[in-house]
Order: sequence, then structure tokens, then C-alpha cells
Amino acid sequence: MRGQLAAGSWSAVLCLALLCLALLGFTQSSSLAIAQKSAIKDRQTYSSIKDLMESIIDPSADVLWGAVGTVLDKEGTHELLPKTSEEWLDVRRAAVRIIEGSNLLMMPGREAAPVGTKSEVPGVELEPAQMTALIKKKRKSFDTLAKALQALGLEALRASEAKNVDSLVEIGGRMEDVCESCHKTFWYPPEKHAPARN
Repeated sequence: MRGQLAAGSWSAVLCLALLCLALLGFTQSSSLAIAQKSAIKDRQTYSSIKDLMESIIDPSADVLWGAVGTVLDKEGTHELLPKTSEEWLDVRRAAVRIIEGSNLLMMPGREAAPVGTKSEVPGVELEPAQMTALIKKKRKSFDTLAKALQALGLEALRASEAKNVDSLVEIGGRMEDVCESCHKTFWYPPEKHAPARN
């Protein structure tokens, strides 16, 4: 009887310990969720979308687009592709910048361009304040395009790790399409359509 009671006591102690651990884990995960929400609120944006594009996204996309291709010149046809470990590492780093740069693009509260900036080509592109207003109005569309860019960055990362030149070519084409879709939606003035004739 004494052995049975001891075994039952240990079982009860073990159950109580597991329950405490579960409650502690729940409390910690709840605290973690609150801390994460607070951290997101505490994040500040210091750079504009234009700054991110010029400093991170565009140069990284250029690395991916320039890594593979065909060049025709007076000396003939030349195939471009990463050959060394360092060249493949450059492609990988560019893909990582695209992935994380896309996260930065999705942070709310970011202006399209530094305050006070004017369009360098009025009429060809919207004024920065108009771009910012469009992004705020169509935030879900903007974030969807940024996520599409991020997904392509992830594909480029996998292609660089597999040293898959054909994939990089295909990814580069789709990346160009995503970039142009974003520019058409948020950067350029809406296309003027000729009035319909009856």
C-alpha cells in the first residue's frame, strides 16, 4: 500500500509540475505576444520608400538582373553567369537584401520620399505626396506587391544556393514584372484613356 501511495503521489506531483510548466509557457507566450506587439509599435521609420529603393532594393535587383544574361557586342556573343564562389555569394547577398528590404517596405508610416522632395520628372511620375496618399489608400495592394517581391527574393536565394542559372533568369523576369506593376500603381500618373465613342 505504501508503494502504491508513493507511486500515486509521484504521479500527482508530476501532473502538477506539468500543469505549472504549461501555465508558465502560456504566460510566457502571452507575454511574448504582448512584447512583440509593443516592439512593432515602438519601431520607427527613418527612411522613405525612395531611400529604401535607391539604397537597398534597386542595387540588389540590379545584381540579380546583371548576374545572368547574354551580351552581344562587336566581339560576339558572351554569356554572363556567376562563375566563382564569390560571384554566387554576391547573388545570395542581393537576394537576402531583396527579402529583408521588402519587410522594410511593408512597415507602415513610411513616406514615399523625404518630406519636401519634389518630383524630378513632373507629369511622368506623381509628386511624392500623391504617392504617399496612394500607398495609404491602397495599402493592401502595396503590401501584396512587396510580398511578391519578397517571395521572388526567396526564390533567388534558393537559386543562388543551388547555383541554378536558368531559375535566376526566370526569376529576374518575374521580378521586373512585379516592380513595374508597383510603379504603374503608385509611381506613375493614372493612364489617360481616350473617351469612348458612341
